Amino acid sequence: MSGVEHRYEVRSREVRYHGRIFDVVTEEVTMPGGRTAARDLVRHVGAVAVVALDDAGQVVLIRQYRQPVARRLWELPAGLADVAGEDPATTAARELAEEADLTAARFDVLVDLHSSPGFTDELVRVFLARDLAEVPAGQRHDRHDEEADLQVVRIDLDEAVGMVLAGEITNASCVAGLLAAVRARDAGWSVLRRADTPLPR
Repeated sequence: MSGVEHRYEVRSREVRYHGRIFDVVTEEVTMPGGRTAARDLVRHVGAVAVVALDDAGQVVLIRQYRQPVARRLWELPAGLADVAGEDPATTAARELAEEADLTAARFDVLVDLHSSPGFTDELVRVFLARDLAEVPAGQRHDRHDEEADLQVVRIDLDEAVGMVLAGEITNASCVAGLLAAVRARDAGWSVLRRADTPLPR
């Protein structure tokens, strides 16, 4: 095995679609052996998700309709990192309030994941939120479109992991977040990272 890794260089880039959340791009990339190859990919703004865990060991799950798969999925409260310069923990707190009507006194980083690196650079940071409190009724977010149809439930964390292993939860950040939360809990929370830990580059 060679000790020198090939350096993949982008020779050209063409934007096929430019949108608010993502761009579709074709990049011509140098390959080992000297040739180049075209790669179609989605450049994404990124996202956050929240494993909100209450004092009884229950996690907050939402059930939301997703048009690409044409069905409702069990998910974590989550949202786009689409506010320039905003700290990811601040984004997570906002999404938790908007989707689950909750605040949290403590946020820690559970896991970072590239959701589907075969075609997108989307990076999702999953937080653990604890010390939960209800958002007062008069201050709650007015939900629209698919969010108006959200179902919010609390379920024991171990039961939620059972749903993952049974194939009932398939959303990538939800799967990763729940499994990471159980591992972190069983390690006495010693593996958590600070909420202000820099994102991986």
